[in-house]
Amino acid sequence: MSWELTRRRIVRTINNKFILDRIPLLHAVIFLIEMGIVARLASRYNAYFDQRPVLTMMVTNAVLGGIADTVAQTITSVKQRSQRKLGSGTKDDPYSIEIRDLSKKDSADRDQYLDPRTLATPFDFERLTRFMAYGFAMAPLQFKWFGFLARAFPITKTSAFRPALKRVAVDQICFAPVSVGLFFTVMTIAEGGGRRAVAMKLKDTYLPTLKANWMVWPAVQIINFRLMPVQFQLPFVATIGIAWTAYLSLSNASEDDALIHQNAAPYSPNIRLE
Repeated sequence: MSWELTRRRIVRTINNKFILDRIPLLHAVIFLIEMGIVARLASRYNAYFDQRPVLTMMVTNAVLGGIADTVAQTITSVKQRSQRKLGSGTKDDPYSIEIRDLSKKDSADRDQYLDPRTLATPFDFERLTRFMAYGFAMAPLQFKWFGFLARAFPITKTSAFRPALKRVAVDQICFAPVSVGLFFTVMTIAEGGGRRAVAMKLKDTYLPTLKANWMVWPAVQIINFRLMPVQFQLPFVATIGIAWTAYLSLSNASEDDALIHQNAAPYSPNIRLE
């Protein structure tokens, strides 16, 4: 038995295990590992921050970004498994037919080909790495930005709410538009996309995401700037941002799927000509 066949069987077996017949076991294990790392960081966060503040922020941001993407991948996997159970991948699906035909032709490898409705969406470790790397690299910039806002609009005992509002206004007008555009640009390039792919991604996702950002983050940032010490501002944002980053991950992945379908074949009725 070749190593490649063994590897495929191991991956298939892991991807075919579920908790409560819904949640992929591999996704859950990765999530628990990430939560264990967060618990370790939280237990000694002040000590780590006192010794190496920027590095502590970078590691914290990377792990929380990884949790967000793991949550997003789990949501996608659960949704796709439910859709398959409800009827996709039936006998009229050409991909299912091809898999069944292959299994009949090669009886020695028959157990490689299973009904696609029973399989989970494989966990994308490359995507997880991209999100963690992005969070790691962005942390110094965010840390410097929050420090600048703290110096530019100091909060005192006699004046707290107005400086916090000024911080939020500057943050949302100056930093938010740049960070949203930077996220989709970096992710598209990291996935192998070129200038045209970046332009299409920004055209389709930038404004909806920026509008969603303005619906969510002003209230969060008021609490952050008003109540949180500087060393806890980025972890607070990253923790609340788990849901936001999961939303970005889902938006980025759904747009990638749309681009794949649009460019799947030259005769596709959904092809997009620019």
